[in-house]
Amino acid sequence: MSAKSRRTSTTTQRKNPPMCQHQPACPTADSADREAARPVACHPEQGWSLLCNGVLLFEDTGELLPDGQIIAPHRLLTAGRVTTAA
Repeated sequence: MSAKSRRTSTTTQRKNPPMCQHQPACPTADSADREAARPVACHPEQGWSLLCNGVLLFEDTGELLPDGQIIAPHRLLTAGRVTTAA
């Protein structure tokens, strides 16, 4: 095999086909309701799910968006879950 045939072209932008094939389509990763997309892979033992819009959703409600942006956990604390230091 020659060196020329082993070369691959590189691009600066990733072009993945959309994962969501649902009708109506699920919310995109940049929409406010992105967590409403359907899960395509769930790993509760590891604490994460992959949604069909490419968002990694963690059990603490943190998110990793397809573009690498991190969304901090935003779980609301209920009265039963709030602890105070003595």
